[in-house]
Amino acid sequence: MIDANLNRLREGIRVVEDIIRYKDNNKDIASKLKLLRHQAQIKEITKLLQNRDSINDVLRTTIKSELNRIDINSIIIANFKRAEESSRVLEELFKLHNIEYSENFKYIRYELYALEKEVVLMGI
Repeated sequence: MIDANLNRLREGIRVVEDIIRYKDNNKDIASKLKLLRHQAQIKEITKLLQNRDSINDVLRTTIKSELNRIDINSIIIANFKRAEESSRVLEELFKLHNIEYSENFKYIRYELYALEKEVVLMGI
């Protein structure tokens, strides 16, 4: 779960980061997203890779709702939500073993909430 959610978190941030960077040419917000993406790490990555089994993931198949995007804004919103949900999962899981990591992912989640509001409501 940790490996999948770390990947999902960073991937979601990266999609929004690239749109803001290349489409909108917004260095300020793209830089904030990049910093959050780099902050979404743990030291035990090698251990996670040893246990990764993406081939046998029971939900690997794409569902119809994942294919529906009507415009670039829907991609931005979907990926903010993806990243926020993943950071929440990581926050909760790390409450069991590493409160510092848990607080880091909570921080990331709240920063994403603020950036989502700025990007979506301000039309950035």
